[in-house]
Order: sequence, then C-alpha cells, then structure tokens
Amino acid sequence: MPLDVARAEPHPDEARQRLEHARSSRLAQLEALRGTGRTAEDHLLAAQRAALEQVLKEIEAAHARIDDGTYGICLGCGKPIPAERLEILPYTRHCVTCRHQAG
Repeated sequence: MPLDVARAEPHPDEARQRLEHARSSRLAQLEALRGTGRTAEDHLLAAQRAALEQVLKEIEAAHARIDDGTYGICLGCGKPIPAERLEILPYTRHCVTCRHQAG
C-alpha cells in the first residue's frame, strides 16, 4: 500500500510493513552468505555480512523511532523525510540533503 504523499508522516502500520519486508530480505541474504564455503573472497563475504548486519541494526532503530513517534523525521534537519524516500529506504534516518551533507 503506497503512502499518501500529502501526509507529512507515514502511517505506522505501513512503515512497519515496509520494515518487515526489508528485514526479511536482508535476513535471507545473510543466510545465503552464511551458506557459502570458504574461498579466496572471504574478505568480500565478510564485508557483505557486516553491511547486512548494519542494515538490520538500522531497521531495528527504525522500529524504535516508530514506537517513540520520531519515524519519518530527519535526524539532521528535523524536517519530514519525503514519503518517496521512505518507500525506497524505510529505515533511513536522514532526508537526501542531510545524507549528502553527512558524506
């Protein structure tokens, strides 16, 4: 279900649904990586696992922001994060402008 673009804040149930989808996808990717054998690319696999684990932490943090009522608010500027960005990256903490400024 798409977000109502006119609404400043995403509905918590919609946000939770997108976060659960993101979590399921990352867990499946992580499980697939765990199933690979040891190869010359072990350092690449370890980096992929670390990146997936970081995203899972960000998803958990997004759940906490839903619970405390700050989900969808940029941690950089304090303005609402556009609904389109939250649809693509439901666990994001920053609007595009603040994310680019952070590097």
